Amino acid sequence: MTGAPRPRSPRGAGGRLRAEIITAARELLESTGSVEAVSIRAVAGVVGVSAPSIYRHFADKDALIEAAVAEVFEALNTAMQAAVDPADPPTLRLHRLGLAYVRFALDHPEQYRLATIPTTHRAAVDMVLTSGAFRYFAATVEEAMDDGLIDRADPTPLVLELWAAAHGIASLLLAKPFLPWGDPMAVAERVLDAACFGHVVTELMGPETTPAEMTQWVMELRARTRESGPPAD
Repeated sequence: MTGAPRPRSPRGAGGRLRAEIITAARELLESTGSVEAVSIRAVAGVVGVSAPSIYRHFADKDALIEAAVAEVFEALNTAMQAAVDPADPPTLRLHRLGLAYVRFALDHPEQYRLATIPTTHRAAVDMVLTSGAFRYFAATVEEAMDDGLIDRADPTPLVLELWAAAHGIASLLLAKPFLPWGDPMAVAERVLDAACFGHVVTELMGPETTPAEMTQWVMELRARTRESGPPAD
């Protein structure tokens, strides 16, 4: 629906208009679920300005979409940081950050879908890697490396692996809510535990270890654990 033409903005109101443009783009993206369905003309209609007014703030549609997605990533960053205590060990914080990611997706499904819309250009990739949420998670991974639980290396691949695990379960919980998941957050916790501690185990065993060797090692460990009972508290 096209909004009514808005009066000429007073001097200094450019920042407010820019925010309104981003909000309109975000709402259109959320309602249509498609980048292709959103145009500069459509956004201008919602805000009640001309298309040239949009171009005064954004070079093109891609720049506007990126700004809308960036806002969602910063909201995600705020939610993730609020979920952890900086005094906790980094491995515990990683666990809680992953759960906060899934909880954000479940609590804000439209915003989450917007943050994870398909992208086809490098600038969108750069925006993800420089977002507050990604940088905070990477810094926490580096702290875990400093503690010795994870081998020292570039944290980016591990952040992407853990993100893939969190995104996978979050997306399935949203897309298939009527499957017999049980408690969604309990499922997410098990998935994230498997991803994180599975990575630690594979590092301990070494990169040359084959899947067959890993299977044998786990079977032997499981047998010993059953014989001796669970570890004491």
